[in-house]
Amino acid sequence: MHKAIVVPQPGGPEILRYEDVALPEPGPRQVLVRVAAVGVNFIDTYQRAGVYPMSYPFTPGSEAAGTVVAAGLESGFREGDRVATAEGGGAYAEYMLLDAEVALPVPEGIRDDTAAALLLQGITAQYLCNSTFVVQEGQTVLVHAGAGGVGLLLIQLLKAKGATVITTVSTEEKELLARGAGADHVLRYDGFAGQVRDLTEGRGVDVVYDGVGRATFDGSLASLRIRGMLVLFGAASGQVPPFDIQRLNSSGSLFLTRPTIAHHLLTPEERQWRVRELFDAVLAGKLDVRIGQTYPLAEASRAHTDLEGRKTTGKVLLVP
Repeated sequence: MHKAIVVPQPGGPEILRYEDVALPEPGPRQVLVRVAAVGVNFIDTYQRAGVYPMSYPFTPGSEAAGTVVAAGLESGFREGDRVATAEGGGAYAEYMLLDAEVALPVPEGIRDDTAAALLLQGITAQYLCNSTFVVQEGQTVLVHAGAGGVGLLLIQLLKAKGATVITTVSTEEKELLARGAGADHVLRYDGFAGQVRDLTEGRGVDVVYDGVGRATFDGSLASLRIRGMLVLFGAASGQVPPFDIQRLNSSGSLFLTRPTIAHHLLTPEERQWRVRELFDAVLAGKLDVRIGQTYPLAEASRAHTDLEGRKTTGKVLLVP
């Protein structure tokens, strides 16, 4: 037996239970990992709340890092190997079972907590600016929630590409974090679309990366240049309601997309490309991974409450 967080049915953070569950055994192409750190992500809250359909009960969490304690004969791993993943299941636990194809070796020089904090949000930031909208030097970009986990990483990647970055935050503390990551202009949410127009001399930005959702969606559309793209990759403030697609026409032949990480990790080669870029940047000192808050595994409900309440910055981790 081992301890894990269990979601018995859809509900709020208080529904999370800290329970004894059976210890799984790895199959031929699987590894059993002793979890060192777990990444907490908004997708976990969507699954817990029933926004995304799940089979209940279940243990949440797709992102973690730790050490292999048992390896299937065809897994390619050995006991003692350090691995991380952004594509696992049941990570809110002392041990997790992981398919070998989504277990990524952690390079020497990168700590377990850094690996757990980097992968899901780092891969998200990497695909957003390299695949969803390929940012070029000289373009101007708006990133919402610039002090969040994705935001801080995305700002750094965008600045490395030579983009001008405008971002939104809710507090002075978060503004300092966003500026520390390299943001050129930091705005509050109230009236941000008009300020973006002023900063771009009326033109608008080339792309908006919006992980906030309902509260920022209209302003994000209003911030775009003609033929600009709104990349809606999350819904921290709630899901965007259905809208009239003709608005894209009248607002300037705009593009709207709703990407997800799974569709950007389709092959081993794609997975390795994205992760290698991130690990290499960290090892070279070119990408700073901020761990904002760490909670004991047993306090997962508090972590969810703080994340949904916009009380966190950078990455939120659980530690078994």
